[in-house]
Amino acid sequence: MIKRRDVVAGMATLPLLSVGSGFLGSAWAQEAALDGDSVPTADGDIIIHPVDHASLLLGFGDAVIYVDPVGGAARYVGLPPPTAILVTHGHGDHFDAPTLEAIAGSAPILTSQEVFDKLPEGLKASAKAIANGGEDSLNGIAVRAIAAHNITEDRMRYHPVGVGNGYVLTLGDKQVYVAGDTEPTDDMLALTDIEVAFLPMNLPYTMTPDQAAEAINTFKPRIAYPYHYGESDLSVLETAVGPDTEIRLRQWYPNGG
Repeated sequence: MIKRRDVVAGMATLPLLSVGSGFLGSAWAQEAALDGDSVPTADGDIIIHPVDHASLLLGFGDAVIYVDPVGGAARYVGLPPPTAILVTHGHGDHFDAPTLEAIAGSAPILTSQEVFDKLPEGLKASAKAIANGGEDSLNGIAVRAIAAHNITEDRMRYHPVGVGNGYVLTLGDKQVYVAGDTEPTDDMLALTDIEVAFLPMNLPYTMTPDQAAEAINTFKPRIAYPYHYGESDLSVLETAVGPDTEIRLRQWYPNGG
């Protein structure tokens, strides 16, 4: 059985902590705070804030990490500006150059070679490409790139091997895994000691809920968030996921879709 299944209609009803923005010099963030689920670490809480579909924010201390921000600057009004940005791959629901130009400021960007090559020249100076298996850091936060691709033969054209990244971030004494667009790769299944995992499940591009459940039961994150799920039926996770993992369902489509 799943330890707990939370279905939440909106972020306002979540148990909340806030990452204040007083340390940020931007007028954009004078009143901004980051709300969301909190996950404790030895060095403070991780704050998890879904935005839309595949876009999310992670707060940790003074860090506000934007993952796959798309949708234009208006989508991020009222949120702290990024101190760092991760982009998994070049599809339009994960990478949008105008959005990055509008919100990035001087924040460092870590991404795939595919995305780096598409970045406007003004952003390349603060960006770096990382390949599957590579390790780097974002403002002192350790990041490891995890292979993200399809494994089913008739889906390989959507996400070929070696193009996209997932990421494992080390925040305090915890590891957070953001899978990007992928099926269960060998890299994913070999993960250990993952506190929080964000896993996509929509056909034909990523995993089915059954595939996701099998992956969860293999690498056993303590907490798993289905995201990037579109109209997928997530009810299978209620019975298919083992007792080691808490499934958290959150509102990833605040505007429908």
